[in-house]
Amino acid sequence: MVGSVGGGCLLIPASYGVEGSARYHERMSTTLTAGTWVNAPSDRGTFHAWNPTTGKAIERSFPISTWEDLDLMASAAMDAARSDAGSEPGRIARCLLLMADRLDDRRAGIAAVAHEETGLPLDPRLAVIEFDRMLGQLRQAAEGAKDVSPESWRQPLIDVDTNIRSDRGPLGGPVLCIGPNNFPLAFHAVSGGDFASAIAAGNPVIAKGHPLHPETGRLLAECAHQAVMEAGLHPATVQYFHHCEPEDGLRLVRDPRIAAVGFTGGREAGLAIKTAADGSGTPAYLEMSSVNPVFLAAGALAGDATGHAEAWAGSIMMGAGQFCTKPGIAIVIGPEGGSFVDAAAAVLGSAPPGILFSSAGVQRLSAGVEAAVEAGAKLVVGGRPAGSGFGFEPTLLEVGADVLMNRFDVLSAELFGPVGMVVRAEDLASAVAVAEMFEGQLTTTICTGSGGVDDDAWMALSSVLRARCGRLLENKMPTGVAVVPSMVHGGPFPATGHPGFTAVGMPTGIERFSMRRCWDGVEARRLPAWLQ
Repeated sequence: MVGSVGGGCLLIPASYGVEGSARYHERMSTTLTAGTWVNAPSDRGTFHAWNPTTGKAIERSFPISTWEDLDLMASAAMDAARSDAGSEPGRIARCLLLMADRLDDRRAGIAAVAHEETGLPLDPRLAVIEFDRMLGQLRQAAEGAKDVSPESWRQPLIDVDTNIRSDRGPLGGPVLCIGPNNFPLAFHAVSGGDFASAIAAGNPVIAKGHPLHPETGRLLAECAHQAVMEAGLHPATVQYFHHCEPEDGLRLVRDPRIAAVGFTGGREAGLAIKTAADGSGTPAYLEMSSVNPVFLAAGALAGDATGHAEAWAGSIMMGAGQFCTKPGIAIVIGPEGGSFVDAAAAVLGSAPPGILFSSAGVQRLSAGVEAAVEAGAKLVVGGRPAGSGFGFEPTLLEVGADVLMNRFDVLSAELFGPVGMVVRAEDLASAVAVAEMFEGQLTTTICTGSGGVDDDAWMALSSVLRARCGRLLENKMPTGVAVVPSMVHGGPFPATGHPGFTAVGMPTGIERFSMRRCWDGVEARRLPAWLQ
């Protein structure tokens, strides 16, 4: 198996998991095209997923879509865009609410399949935490869809003196949503935040599933299609395909019928999508990669080095270290850094192996750890595949700040899995020098002591880090991302495609998939109700 373990499913060759035997073909799934579940041409073959816990193939087969399939979807989506353009906000909201209800009705079955295909814990991670997050996003998007107030994503403005009005509305074409491997529900292309935001803004969606959890995607798409039909929207408002050749996927990104792209995944695939989208002028909202550095000031370590280390190590292991907000690098300042390393090693060294999503993920993580050691990092604990299936030992690396800065390209690379690196900085000046080397991040964190003991450290570090991240935290790990209006899940390139958006939080997330439009001198009776 090959491909980007960070979620770059668009670049995974369609030969991934190919199986041609009759027993797989008999259980082949279909794609949702123009309102109908149809079979893909058999000459492109099929693929199957793997159970990460056991390392064995799952006997369900899924079609590889051709360019002709994708072309048909794009045309049908344009029909849907024209048809849905006049839909009342309440109808779009009803679709999203119905989808949340249909998903909730099938919670147990969907969560069980997601567990089988990803190895993520069933309860509470999938069946409760992530499922509730998915439903909450859809319901928040429904509220956003029907909100026409000045504070809504529509942002209506009325200038009575000039009879000029403006607002935000749909893009006039489909949004292509491409989801990651690490959140099979709440960030999925056919049920996650990008999807919910695009639908709330009145756009049809073409959703590309992820080959690591295809049956999960099919079940989610069934609920989406059912909601579309019950709400009375165009049947092609939601379309879904499992997989395609990389060149066909990038061709779809470049296609002028695609109005925007929403992507969550790895840097390699994200940059390929960005290049394709930039060539056609298509807005692409890309969440790619981030190491989310944590800086621990001397006062924080003097006060509770062990507590901070345990919190950091616990965050490293959440989701087997496969969160985009995993704080992969901790920079410890001053003499108490050794106590931090010892405490983190105790936690990570006694923890069971983390289950990665694929054998390619295990191979890539092994290579990344080996490269870090060759570049000068010390392997403190772990560092090897473990157990049956796609397991990997929780791993701790340690390196001096001077070594890190000399080999920054290698030692600051994202390691997707239960691996963390501690950087030992002698003093604040050394830590600031490290901070100045980081690229754009989703998050950065500064841990400080009580009573203002680390005020100077906060000022020096935050002045460097603030413009390098979307979310700046103090004294808390960044792993969780609250779905609230004030959240920013974004950041400067290359964490994302550009720093001006958030992928989490309504109504701001909806704005990505809308266009600003002006009505100059138009009779009131011709205007949307919120502009009259």
